[in-house]
Amino acid sequence: MLHIAQHIVPPLQHPIRFSDYACGIFKQLPSRKGVKKAIKNGTLLLNGAQAETGRWVAENDRIELVDLELNPPKTYEHPLKVVYEDAHLAVVVKPAGIVVSGNQFQTLQNMLPYSVKISTEVDALKWPRPVHRLDKATSGLVLVANTRQAHMGLGKLFEKGLIHKTYVAVVAGETEQSGRITSKINGQEADTSFTTLRRVPSLNHLFLSLVQLHPKTGRTHQLRIHMAGNGHPISGDTAYGQPGSVMLHHGLFLAAVGLSFKHPCMAQMVNVNIDIPHKFVSYLNREERRWHKYNSPA
Repeated sequence: MLHIAQHIVPPLQHPIRFSDYACGIFKQLPSRKGVKKAIKNGTLLLNGAQAETGRWVAENDRIELVDLELNPPKTYEHPLKVVYEDAHLAVVVKPAGIVVSGNQFQTLQNMLPYSVKISTEVDALKWPRPVHRLDKATSGLVLVANTRQAHMGLGKLFEKGLIHKTYVAVVAGETEQSGRITSKINGQEADTSFTTLRRVPSLNHLFLSLVQLHPKTGRTHQLRIHMAGNGHPISGDTAYGQPGSVMLHHGLFLAAVGLSFKHPCMAQMVNVNIDIPHKFVSYLNREERRWHKYNSPA
């Protein structure tokens, strides 16, 4: 059994049943349907044991999300770029267009056994596990746990906001040199800082900007929502981009390129960085050439 997350019930203002209280306390189970399914299959425990959905919870009750590790993933033999690996964890590059996990076969979870070695530590997981997610359309660095200690330790670091992530994106318009966006997302606090790395003229957008992004919170689609709300939607964003201006068939120009954290098992800092994707640079260069071609003196 793999412990994923734990929650201790604080003082309650009124009685509440297990299934109602548990909805939303873990990011992995945001819906009532998912909570009820987890309670039924034994992956959501109350005080270390299975409990009925209608059980009343009380102050200091312990709610745990676990993985029974019953069925290993079917390996998808697609090589991944591994940019860091030790006995406890790894960092891999997720390709754009691939989901981290789910009911599909072509997922990052299913790719991991083909590229990441099983740990030889005494608390080794039966197969490597991604410990956070990237959107399907986003490429870049994903942390992978190979031992139980690393899995729990990395989870705690994420909860405390102690894993620092760096992204790059190509956005529409001429961005300021630097800035910070703190507009709420779905009523929750959200915080993103950005720095402009490059600006080029563009026939379609007047300007395109290459920005470096640092999310200080982890809301769903935070970077895409914040940049679009700031008037600079990310290129290729069909959900939040400006109608009629999205460049189709080239994907989303957003990539996770940096991770910095204190190793949960070896107490040393780990800093992992990859280059800006080639397609980002090619897109900017192409747009700049087109602008100069059509605006050069006859």
